[in-house]
Order: sequence, then structure tokens, then C-alpha cells
Amino acid sequence: MVSRVSRYRKSLGRIIPALLGTLLLAAALAACGAPAAPATPASGGASSSQAAAEAPAGGAATGSVAANEQMDGGAASSTGGSAAGSGSGRASGDLMSLAGDIAVDGSSTVFPITEAVAEEFGNLTDGRVRITVGVSGTGGGFKKFCNGETDIADASRPIKGSEVSLCAESGLEYIEIPVAIDGLTVVVNQDNDFVQCITVAELNKMWAPEAEGVVTDWNQVRAEWPAERMELYAPGVDSGTFDYFTDTVNGESGASRGDFTASEDDNVLVTGVAGSRNGIGYFGYSYYGENRERLKAVAVDGGSGCVAPTDAAINDGSYFPLSRPLFIYVRKDAAQTPHIAEFIRYFLGAEGRELAAEVGYIPFPPAVYALALAKFENGVTGPAFGGDNPLEGSVEQVLTASQ
Repeated sequence: MVSRVSRYRKSLGRIIPALLGTLLLAAALAACGAPAAPATPASGGASSSQAAAEAPAGGAATGSVAANEQMDGGAASSTGGSAAGSGSGRASGDLMSLAGDIAVDGSSTVFPITEAVAEEFGNLTDGRVRITVGVSGTGGGFKKFCNGETDIADASRPIKGSEVSLCAESGLEYIEIPVAIDGLTVVVNQDNDFVQCITVAELNKMWAPEAEGVVTDWNQVRAEWPAERMELYAPGVDSGTFDYFTDTVNGESGASRGDFTASEDDNVLVTGVAGSRNGIGYFGYSYYGENRERLKAVAVDGGSGCVAPTDAAINDGSYFPLSRPLFIYVRKDAAQTPHIAEFIRYFLGAEGRELAAEVGYIPFPPAVYALALAKFENGVTGPAFGGDNPLEGSVEQVLTASQ
């Protein structure tokens, strides 16, 4: 049986001709009065569906990538088309009564989760709720969000103090919600046979601002590595992944060498590393999961030995220090509209957790989602994980303290 996600999983900027051909043929048959055959999935493989509501950790998706539409000014997926052929069969009367638009923008790392949830929720409302998911990076998403251009911001890091101020200047109140766990993954080319594990100190030596134009060859990072020039790939400066990595590895958010190939589209980074024997880069775990056959993940030594990024290691925190929570931020006024409120409930419910697992992220334990939902239902606003004075502790502890 083909899994649900393999029917609509998308890769930024790629359109599968076979899928378009099938849709055009169906439209032509319908116009002629002939019954249209159901479209076959464009994906060539199925991802493993995990019962996220039953267990803390979900499985990484390994299915192939299907189509995505790209809009001018940034990649975006517009969802909420007809539920015909969705195969869900779960549309309730309550959901079918909903209608309206939802605008989401932000992190490319969180994008696969939000897009999957948006696709299914749009189907359940028979297209009456139209959800557009854009990719401007976490920083770009917060700019739009605080300016009131979107209802929800996807974020691969907590909101910064400067962004808190920007929203406050606009009089915008928001609810901060963790939605899944990610392991920021360091990757090299499949033909790289010398980098198996790297320490945080070595990552710093490679990526620190003072390394620009100076640390250019592998043997300058570790003496036994070859005297060959590295090719560096990383998210752009508007990316929350860039902020998290630089803060964790270099000690200051945004502090990085500048002589690397940057892109807000993680698929560009995948292609770059996969195409160069000396390529190295970093991005979210899901994008590695999609491209295991093209890339090699590097184990990271955060002080307790080499640990590879796996579902279990990311979830239990042993993949240190590159495990991180992912977030959505919801405008309080938008959250009071029925179709957006139901969308958030669906996002945090069993279906949303399962979808997060299917697209390659690690769901939290159910107790965390219960706390997140209670925070949403109670309309608790402001930063707890972010801002200038974030609360300390685990995700569950911070959510408990911020109720």
C-alpha cells in the first residue's frame, strides 16, 4: 500500500511531468463526459508511517520526492484543492463547514511538516480552507509575520529578541508552539571516505568567521584528512538553521565565514554536496532522509563521543548539541477564527504527529502535544523558548512553566 505522504510529498522547484500529464488527461476526459481514472502517485516509493500518537519517536521518511509548484519571489505550496481522490474519507461535518484562507511562511526546515498537514487538512475541508505555505527562511518569515502579512510563521529556531520587538511595534500578539524535533545534520558526499565523525571544535574551525579564506583545505581541520580544497554549502542568513548552527558551533547567532554557497532552498544544498566529492554542508534531518542515497551523514562528537543523527539519538538528546525543537507561531487574532483554530488542533493532534513522522521529523511524546494544545486553547501569548530571556529546561518543562 502506498503511504499517504508519498501521494503529495514535494521537492521545491521540481515538477513531475508524469503527474501533470495525468492531470491534463483526467481534465480532458472529464470535458468529454468520460469518467476520469484516478491519478497515480508520482512518488516512486513509500515512506514509513509511524504511530506517533503511541510512541515518542517517529520514523524518518525514505520515500522519493514528488512534485512542487514554485511561485515568483520564493517557493510556496498552495493547498486545499478538492478532496476527491484524497483517500482520507475522514471529513466530518464540522470540518466541512469551515472555509477561509490561511497564509503561512518561514522556515524551509519546517515547510515539509506544515505542507503535509496543510494538504491533508485542505482535503478534509473539501478545499474550502485554502492554505498557502511559503518559504522565506525563519527570519524572512518572522518579518512577514510581524508585519501582519501571514497568519502563521514556521520557525526552525525560537523567535529572537529583535523579532519580539518588531511584533510588539505592530501590536501583534502570538502563540508560540513547538511541533516536532529536528536534528541538524552535517553531510558530505557519498564518495567521501575519510570524514566519518567530526567534533564541534572542528566544525568551529571550519565555519568560524576567522576561517574565511584561511581554512580552505581538509587537512587544516584535521591533519590526517587530505590536502584538498573543501566546498562548503549552508543555509542563507535568513534561515533559522543558519542561526542555530552558528550560535551552537560558533557561539554567536549569525557569526560565520562568508565564503560558502548559501541558499534558503535546502534542495540546492543537497545538490551541491551530492555533486562534489569535497562538498560538506548542513541542514535539517528531513532533507538528509530524503537523500540518503546521495549523501553521507557525519556523526558529531559533542563531548561524549561520536553520535550519528538517528530518530532515537535526536529524540533522546544524545545527538548533542545539534538536536533542536521546531516551532510554529500563530497570530492570536487569527487563532480566534474557526478555520485556523481547527487547523492548529489538527496540526497538534494524532494526524499531525503522524504526518510529522512521515515527512522525516521526530514527534514529541503525546504529553508535550497536550501541553502545547492547552497553551493554544488558553491563548497564552509571548515567547517562552525565545526572546531575550528564554525559559530553561526541556520542551515539556518550558511548556509547563509557560501555561
